Amino acid sequence: MGTFFVQSKAGSLGEELGCRYLREKGYKILTTNYYNSSGRRLGEIDIVAQKNRELVFVEVKTRMDIGENDIVPEAGITRAKLHKLERIVAHYLREKSCQSVPYHFDALAIVYDEVAKKALIRHLEHIFL
Repeated sequence: MGTFFVQSKAGSLGEELGCRYLREKGYKILTTNYYNSSGRRLGEIDIVAQKNRELVFVEVKTRMDIGENDIVPEAGITRAKLHKLERIVAHYLREKSCQSVPYHFDALAIVYDEVAKKALIRHLEHIFL
């Protein structure tokens, strides 16, 4: 039970930090934690943003206080995760009737130092499937 709480805390914090980071970089946040609420579970989009008339679907991976031998956050972005993201993005585009709008996928890899209350954010732009 404790592990789930820590992961949930890290995920929520990461998404909050991610939204703040993207806003500072000129992105408009359209929605967070988007999922198909009316049918089959297709996955979830952490952040849907827009910049320069292009939609940006952002996967956020957060780790707390990693050391030298720990796994970096972006290691959690697997091929399977990207395929799930592709499915839910297709659903989002259909639901919002914006299939013709240009879009791409980004990722934010966040390492949060709880002691210093600081985050290191790596923005991986235009990740692809």
